[in-house]
Amino acid sequence: MSETTPPGSGLGKVRIAEEVVALTAGMAVTECYGIVGMAPRTVQEGLSGLLRREDAARGVSVRIEEDEVYIDLHVVVQYGVNIAQVCRNVQEQVKYAVETMCGLKVNQVNVHVRGVRVPDERSQPLPALGDGAESDEGGTA
Repeated sequence: MSETTPPGSGLGKVRIAEEVVALTAGMAVTECYGIVGMAPRTVQEGLSGLLRREDAARGVSVRIEEDEVYIDLHVVVQYGVNIAQVCRNVQEQVKYAVETMCGLKVNQVNVHVRGVRVPDERSQPLPALGDGAESDEGGTA
């Protein structure tokens, strides 16, 4: 748990749990383009996902050392995106979110791409009229 003292406040200390930082980071990741979802960090976390336990901090590991935060993210990306660019965007978004919401300095954001989601052929859009598909219009009179 991290302790911070708000500037200009003699009221006491604020303690921020690693789980709060993980939740903040997880929410920031889900808003990034090209991210399909989070991958489990461990077998136990994978099993809890199978049991439909929703958790915004899934796939996020946080370590806080002397008011500096180290974050590991395990993500699944969408097929066809520039993976390196998506990961840079994730790093920037997570760093910004944690620093502004938690007031902690983010030292590292490590992104581990654990999978790529390929679109299912059955979910492809149907061809539009005029793309070789026949229509009912222009029939015989």
